[in-house]
Amino acid sequence: MELDLTPKVAKEIYGGDGGAYYAWSPSELPMLREGNIGAGKLSLVTNGFALPRYSDSAKVAYVLQGSGVAGIILPEKEEKVLAIKKGDAIALPFGVVTWWYNEDDSDLVVLFLGDTSKAHKSGSFTDFFLTGTNGIFTGFSTEFVGRAWDLDESVVKTLVGSQKGNGIVKLDPSLKMPEPKKDHYNGMALNCEEAPLDVDIKNGGKVVVLNTKNLPLVGEVGLGADLVRLDGKAMCSPGFSCDSALQVTYIVRGSGRVQVVGVDGKRVLETTIKAGDLFIVPRFFVVSKIANDEGMDWFSIITTPNPIFTHLAGRTSVWKALSPEVLQAAFNVPPQVEEKFTSKRKAEEIFFPPPN
Repeated sequence: MELDLTPKVAKEIYGGDGGAYYAWSPSELPMLREGNIGAGKLSLVTNGFALPRYSDSAKVAYVLQGSGVAGIILPEKEEKVLAIKKGDAIALPFGVVTWWYNEDDSDLVVLFLGDTSKAHKSGSFTDFFLTGTNGIFTGFSTEFVGRAWDLDESVVKTLVGSQKGNGIVKLDPSLKMPEPKKDHYNGMALNCEEAPLDVDIKNGGKVVVLNTKNLPLVGEVGLGADLVRLDGKAMCSPGFSCDSALQVTYIVRGSGRVQVVGVDGKRVLETTIKAGDLFIVPRFFVVSKIANDEGMDWFSIITTPNPIFTHLAGRTSVWKALSPEVLQAAFNVPPQVEEKFTSKRKAEEIFFPPPN
């Protein structure tokens, strides 16, 4: 059976006046199920409020657009209230309760990528809502709720029945939400657009890697991540994850071309990718991208908290490490061809500016 790696866009799952939640389906993107990966996207309008919920999967959240407020409660810890904005990455381990609120004039859009190996459905997130028409209170009888929280029946009915929304609601602007605290942000999130660059190549591209060093909480999530910004017409070196990790890529901005090569040197994907597309590179498959004129940004998760990549072109290429005699024998070429091959790309690392 051939793998279908075709990039897909998310489809709306539910929504209302306050916004909508979108997800990628394993039936349309089979590699989600194959790799035990879930992917979703939350979009909130002004005063949109995503009701408190927890998930069956550990995730990394990435703010694609806008700014707002996130409430995060780690198991048996106090609530952390974070001011979030475009470029913020947030690690969300198992058992975390979250809520999201947009107090800005423009939409707040948050991407979620995570591990579904322990989820109810492989390749999909399942959220459990604390309130709303599908909240956990609605499933318990009035007696159980009253006993658990020591409440009269009338109070229980008001508590359970007042929220008519489902998942996402729009709040009255007069309702005051908790104020974010600066110290709550530290250790919980990292802005990938402002963090120190791990790679910076003139006219090539830039990379910020999210790992246990700059955001220790990703160790609990079990995922690594990176934000790559490829300049116009630049190329990202062919490379692969050498620690058996899957690479899940969401195109944040711009467009370009991608090729993926798999077993027996077979090209398994060759297509144009654009903002909003999601695709998955299988373990050990080699991927390379070339940006169009406007450049291309993407956010990826890798299914290990400290990923290791091998690049097949550039200064750090594995070809540079192989002895000339081995290269000549492997390619079955004379020394002068081998010398031309290895003498190129001595300065560039993983991004290659467009040819002059």
